[in-house]
Order: sequence, then C-alpha cells, then structure tokens
Amino acid sequence: MTISEAQQQVDEWIKTIGVRYFSELTNMAILTEEVGELARVMARKYGDQSFKKNETAEHLGDEMADVLWVLICLANQTGIDLTEAFAKNMDKKTKRDADRHKNNEKLH
Repeated sequence: MTISEAQQQVDEWIKTIGVRYFSELTNMAILTEEVGELARVMARKYGDQSFKKNETAEHLGDEMADVLWVLICLANQTGIDLTEAFAKNMDKKTKRDADRHKNNEKLH
C-alpha cells in the first residue's frame, strides 16, 4: 500500500464508519496519547521497565499503526499530501545531512 492509498483508505473509513473526523485539536491530543502508548511499550521492551501482567511486546506494531492512523487523519484534515511531504522531507535531510552523520565520531 502506498502512503496515498493509506490516506484514501483512512478517509473512506472516516466517511463510511467513523461518521466524521474529530477536530484537528482533538486529533493532535489523540496523537500525543498514542505516541505515549508507543513509548510505554518501547520502554518495557527495550528500556529498563518491565511489562505488567497483561502487557506484552506484541502490541508494538499495533501502537505504531495507531500513531500512523491519527497522523494520516491530521494530514487529511489539513490538506497535506503525505507522499509529497515525505519526498520533500527526504530531499531536505539528504542535502542537509550529506556528510553530517558520516563525520560524527559518535556513530563510528
């Protein structure tokens, strides 16, 4: 699936099942909440925290997908073509960081 197809699929789901988009501010708060849930799983799987009784690392992909879902909702609501935005962002990073990481002694 392409990013564009994902944006279309989310939009179709919202229009047919979700009734309407939540407000942009509500979705921003939800995005923050979902990133926190992802951080919790990461801290338990890769960090120093342990899992609680009913928690597992199996939720990692689901939490990432929740973050992506809300990000796509925000992009759709604000008229952002994520394919185009991502391509521009990659170009920016490539030009800006062409030698930056190669010259970073901390990475070698």
